Amino acid sequence: MSRSKTFLLMAARWGWFGLLMLLVFGYMAAGLSEPGTPQAAAHAVAVTNDSLAAEPATDALQPPSPIASPDQNPAGDVDKAGYEEKPGNLVHTVANLDSTWRDSLAESGYQPADPANWMTVCRRISLAMVGSGMSLEEIRELERLPEHARADAHLERLLVDPRFHHYWSERWTRFLVGTDEGQFVVYRRRRFRIWLSEQFAGNVRYDQLVRQLITAEGLWTDKPEVNFLTSTYDSNDNSPDPIRLAARTSRAFLGLRIDCLQCHDDFLGNVNLGDVESPREGLQTDFHQLAAFYTSAKSNGLQGVRSGQPDYQYQYLHDDDETDVEPSVPYSPELLPADGDARVRLAAWITHPENHQAARAAVSHVWALMYGRPAGEAVDNLPLDEASSPLAQQLATDFIDHQFNLRRLIRLIAKSAAFRADSRIDGIEISEAMERAGAVFPLVRLRPEQVAGAIIQASRIKRTDRDSALLLQLITLTTNNDFVKRYGDIGEDEFTTDSVTITQRLLMMNGKMLRELTEDNPVLNASSHARMFAEDDSAIVDTIYLCALNRYPTKVEHDHFVGQISDAKFRRKTIEDLMWVLLNSSELAWNH
Repeated sequence: MSRSKTFLLMAARWGWFGLLMLLVFGYMAAGLSEPGTPQAAAHAVAVTNDSLAAEPATDALQPPSPIASPDQNPAGDVDKAGYEEKPGNLVHTVANLDSTWRDSLAESGYQPADPANWMTVCRRISLAMVGSGMSLEEIRELERLPEHARADAHLERLLVDPRFHHYWSERWTRFLVGTDEGQFVVYRRRRFRIWLSEQFAGNVRYDQLVRQLITAEGLWTDKPEVNFLTSTYDSNDNSPDPIRLAARTSRAFLGLRIDCLQCHDDFLGNVNLGDVESPREGLQTDFHQLAAFYTSAKSNGLQGVRSGQPDYQYQYLHDDDETDVEPSVPYSPELLPADGDARVRLAAWITHPENHQAARAAVSHVWALMYGRPAGEAVDNLPLDEASSPLAQQLATDFIDHQFNLRRLIRLIAKSAAFRADSRIDGIEISEAMERAGAVFPLVRLRPEQVAGAIIQASRIKRTDRDSALLLQLITLTTNNDFVKRYGDIGEDEFTTDSVTITQRLLMMNGKMLRELTEDNPVLNASSHARMFAEDDSAIVDTIYLCALNRYPTKVEHDHFVGQISDAKFRRKTIEDLMWVLLNSSELAWNH
């Protein structure tokens, strides 16, 4: 081979290598620029009906202006899910909610907290909707907007973000079918979760979602919603278990814990049913009449689940023989259709606009996901004879009036003054009663998957999602799953408030995940990117605080850590230690 050909071949190889290195360094430096620079402007988000409008490239330095969401559209347009909003409807409703909140606090004698800063509110929204804090990339994008528009802009972006759809589908899957994998032959939990994700992505009406679950027919493989039924299959009886389905229905769709009625009448006064206006003690018949609806779900070989006639017998306590049990509902029987398929009738009753208890249950679950804890004692325990808070009642009424629109419900909660209140009031010691009343945003310990998500996201400059490199997605998935398993997966009951254990603290301090995410890694880790690309030590400290805690350091914190880095003998190690300290801080592990 001639020298000229050899030279050209080597030049081509080095040219490709140089291009690859430019791409790698471009990825590492992404997000480190200050707001208003060309690099930050390059991260403008594409236009969707539920997000922000990106400006033309020539005006990239100017803050983009948000377009109207479906709830704010002045023309009253209809969005792709079929919801129609009147002009100013959402703004007016939020104002009413805020008025109700303040009036309720005044009656309780509490002073409302001042509004939290925009970064704190955006972190709350991220934790609620995608299970992690904000990435530095997202913070830089938001800093290009006027401060008053940032929280709303972040909310709208996340409502159409696949991370939201996947995260909420897993949370609702746990609520609806639990965490067990069940019988593999007749149950596909993963298929069910993916189907739920598609429903959230399409903004399917909540009442339609519930009807699909209760009336599902077909095979659990090609009709994923059928897995709601097949998750209860008993290996000794190859058919849906009506008793387990009745318990799941009462908790998930009605917010009532009537499981104890399976074996006996309520003689402790814990369960009140019957007429909503004048409730009575719960009876054993209430539970089994509800279970009878599900005996119409028949297994039919290769055709999967098919609807038939209900056929249920049960031997009640103190009875000598089994009794034929007819399907009936535990309260408001006048809302139950008289004729038709049993499960269709049940679904129609649950989703009836006048069944306010079912709407309360839906609001309770969305509220718990947004706040990280239920508004009351438990997310699925809303006694029929006990009213919700005025704010929750107003949300349930609006939910019914606006066609069971889950995105609207999320918007109302996230935009409300109660959700955006600070977690502290100067000069006042915050009590549990004040938190329950809503005077402040409650301090809530993050669930295991949120802790893992917050740590992993903090270690990356860019948002970690399904558009990330395949290798990065694989690392994120395996790291997340291993950490959650070791940290302690809560399972179905996700809203417990147990204290942090010694094992969990040791895992945070000495675990493999934190060590790998904070060590010097110029390809992946944010601490290394900050060291390599930030302008100076001051920018390094700011960058690491933004990544880890989604806030700028206070002046005391800033001056202390800048001094530590400037005077360090081993500068790289000091920067790693700063990231490690912040990831182990109590502030990261709590929603506030």
